[in-house]
Amino acid sequence: MPGLMTRRQFFSLPAVLAIAGRPNPQNVFSGVAYRDYSRCLPDFLRDLAAASYRRRNAVITKLTAPDAVHARQRWVRETFWKLVGGLPERTPLNQRAVGSFERRGYRVEKILYETRPDFHVPANLYIPTGRHPPYPGVLFQMGHSPNGKAWPTYQRCCQGLACLGFLVLAFDPMGQGERVYYPDSSGTRTRLRDSDAEHTVPGKQMLLVGDTSSRLQVWDAVRSLDLLASHPFVDPKHIASTGHSGGGTLTMMLGCVDDRLAAAVVHMGNTENLASAGFNPPGSTDDAEQDFLGSGLLGFDRWDLLYPIAPKPLLITVSDLDFLHTYSSQYVGNGWEEFGKLKKVYQVLGRPEQLVWMDTPLPHELTYDLRVQTYNWFRRWLQGEPKPLDKEPPTEPEPDNVLWVSESGNVARSFHGQTPFTLMKRSNMLKEPVALDRLIGADRPASSSFSVLRRVPSGAINIEAAEVQSAPSVWVPAWLFLPKHDNQAKSVVLLLEPSGRNRRCAEDELCQSLAQKGHPVCAADLRGIGDLWPEVGRSNPRHARSHNSEECYAWASLIFGKPLLGQRVTDVLAAVGGIRSHPTLKGRELVVAAMGPLTVPTLFAAAIDPNIRRLYLAGGLVSYQDILETEDYRYPFADFVPNLLKHVDLPEIVASLSPRPVTLAGAVKANGLSLEPSAVSKIYEKASNARVLPEARWDLDTMLGWMD
Repeated sequence: MPGLMTRRQFFSLPAVLAIAGRPNPQNVFSGVAYRDYSRCLPDFLRDLAAASYRRRNAVITKLTAPDAVHARQRWVRETFWKLVGGLPERTPLNQRAVGSFERRGYRVEKILYETRPDFHVPANLYIPTGRHPPYPGVLFQMGHSPNGKAWPTYQRCCQGLACLGFLVLAFDPMGQGERVYYPDSSGTRTRLRDSDAEHTVPGKQMLLVGDTSSRLQVWDAVRSLDLLASHPFVDPKHIASTGHSGGGTLTMMLGCVDDRLAAAVVHMGNTENLASAGFNPPGSTDDAEQDFLGSGLLGFDRWDLLYPIAPKPLLITVSDLDFLHTYSSQYVGNGWEEFGKLKKVYQVLGRPEQLVWMDTPLPHELTYDLRVQTYNWFRRWLQGEPKPLDKEPPTEPEPDNVLWVSESGNVARSFHGQTPFTLMKRSNMLKEPVALDRLIGADRPASSSFSVLRRVPSGAINIEAAEVQSAPSVWVPAWLFLPKHDNQAKSVVLLLEPSGRNRRCAEDELCQSLAQKGHPVCAADLRGIGDLWPEVGRSNPRHARSHNSEECYAWASLIFGKPLLGQRVTDVLAAVGGIRSHPTLKGRELVVAAMGPLTVPTLFAAAIDPNIRRLYLAGGLVSYQDILETEDYRYPFADFVPNLLKHVDLPEIVASLSPRPVTLAGAVKANGLSLEPSAVSKIYEKASNARVLPEARWDLDTMLGWMD
């Protein structure tokens, strides 16, 4: 229409005005130009991801000769075992058959075995009939289906393989099918969020003692391969593994650690490196077994799992929709980039045709087309059949209970065996002293002085908006509440709350009220808290929103070797340095009060910095040991650190601060329930400097009583 500006004209208008207009002081923004604090934690992780990406690529580009490839393969295998907790000991499998049934073309035997003493694994053996052994063997690994080996498309694939002359072993993974370890009242369904949580809930506990869900699950696969390879009907030189989704990822892990595989098919596994070119914080963190803690520092990532199997036949399939539905936005792009790097390795080893990428336009499932590709791949490389099939043999999934090995549908209940939780509870360790800053990955702050952005009056006090740089890309924002009538005898208090520095900063609330009583107050945010809560990443909405969580940022931080706990300790130390260097606060006694989960980084900070003279810890965790001993714990993952309980626990840190006083007000168990003061005193009996209070009070009178 006449008189209306075009889109291009509209967007060029500000530039024209800027050129034509004369400088005008009134056009200069006069307010506080706060930085976007929500980008600090994401940018910190971006820097770590970029360094890890460069570190790994520098090595991969040098794999131009077979000797270099073989050295990398050895390094990958050794590094994997180190990252996940070490190679377990082989113990008797104690295999037993508990039943069988026969169908056209195959027989199913229901078996039970132990991958660790009294740690039972239920499985189905699909044995071809009407053919003559030995048969090629296939270990089938399940995705994260709630009913494990009974998932319909997984049954179809196992049946199809058996009808084609493969002996197949299909077993329930940890937390699925008959191995639900956190059952609800039904005894067969999980009371947790989903099957993924059955892996991650115990996986988080395991890392405190140096174990991992990765180690547990890959060892299940290794021992299952032992059983398959030793079967009298199986040709041990022709065994393979396949799996879908989480089962595809476990197939990657098995191929990394076990040379016996002659071929593999990875269907929609987690073929996405965390440290990718387009890293989108917090990245592709996933279930506990798929997150390799500390790997970023070493230049190790998920695609490295596939290097040891080269140049054996390897088929990798993806859903072209998975970057929208199941994994992160980098899934297909990063996977294709890394596939190209692995393809060059196959070329160096003279077998480029034995690595293939296939895809489906369909969603995340072991679809008909992919099952047929599986049959053709194994027929070609294990049976020497070059002619491909164009359809699947007849298949018909069985009801879940037909495949059950246990009468109840739960092996822990029926056979009274171990669970991941009971295995952990048996951990007994002598603690080895270690420097706490090294244990938790805490760095020296980048700066030890506040930048004051603005000062405004508020009655009898002044309020300063300030920030201090604690790390590259990270600034800790803080409020300073300063009495106008200065009394050097009054201590200055740093307040740390999980809800952030803005929670109690208004008039008549705690921060200003304390300052009006003569105590300077600093209220600061730490990484992931308050204004430092991270921005939502660019990704498909379901993935971006679900991963914009403290737990996902904690996982990413652990993978890159910088625990979120250590990052927060660095932030506390930066705030302490800023207070001590402030012109009106120098030389004063500095005390810190923290609430809830922030009591842990506060305690570690006090152990590192002796300038923190007193602590008030309200509603804090009583001990890490309590997390290990509580099946239904709720404690936030941000305070978890690998191997921590091999070296120290909270009561020992408190005792180490003596004679500096530490007040423990309303300490809680790992499930969030309060403890009686007598129970807390018993746990802290060696800490003579600990004062135990029954309630986690956080009010003016309590704070004044503690400080004065």
